[in-house]
Amino acid sequence: MKKNNADEATEQPFISHLIELRDRLLRIVLCVLLVFLGLSTYANQIYTYLAGPLLKHLPQNSTMIAIEVASPFFIPFKLALVVAIFISVPFILYQFWAFVAPGLYQRERRMIFPLLIASTLLFYLGVVFAYFVVFPLIFGFLTAAAPVGVAVMTDIGKYLDFVLTLFFAFGICFEVPIFTIVLVWSGMVSTASLAEKRPYVIVGAFVIGMLLTPPDAISQTLLAIPMWMLFEIGLLCSRLFVRKNQDDEKSYDNALEYFEDDDD
Repeated sequence: MKKNNADEATEQPFISHLIELRDRLLRIVLCVLLVFLGLSTYANQIYTYLAGPLLKHLPQNSTMIAIEVASPFFIPFKLALVVAIFISVPFILYQFWAFVAPGLYQRERRMIFPLLIASTLLFYLGVVFAYFVVFPLIFGFLTAAAPVGVAVMTDIGKYLDFVLTLFFAFGICFEVPIFTIVLVWSGMVSTASLAEKRPYVIVGAFVIGMLLTPPDAISQTLLAIPMWMLFEIGLLCSRLFVRKNQDDEKSYDNALEYFEDDDD
């Protein structure tokens, strides 16, 4: 009888967590859907704005094309959906935070919540940097590199896939400070060992820049140097965090010893 009661007590919290997870996922879907419905009216304008960096560098009398019958209709709506998810990221992260926060310690809450905010802002910063700095250089280089007699006319679907890939790549690359802090926080590496590996990090940044950008030194450098600087920022923040974390642990240990002495 007692075993059955214990099993029921274990199942009830699990079911309640599943219900809460379902409710938060439904809120996320509803939020994305509402934003998408609001943006769908302006889907063509949003695509035109996204295509701006390429259209500025296309030769005269050259346009973008649609090689599939339904592309002119579906591609702008696909972009509107992606933008809706992009705009809803803060709400999505809040739902994630509200779901996991009750199971975290106080010190973990103080650490994870600022990291969620910082990671969101850095991802947005990477996307903005790609659109306003990298895209003009990339498309200027690619259109100028076309052989004589070749008309540059890009398919709208291929272009969308290309820019979304670059957005994601730059957004992830700008998360370098967060990755650095998490590695130090988890104890996998120390700030001293990361500082010793700085030359390898610099070389790795330029290799990533070479893989993600066209084969010209300008665009490669525009990705590699921010990654290096973001690594340095993450290393500095990691040192400050480790020092603060150690101070918090000492304060916690001192308080624990104080209460133990009172009990004696």
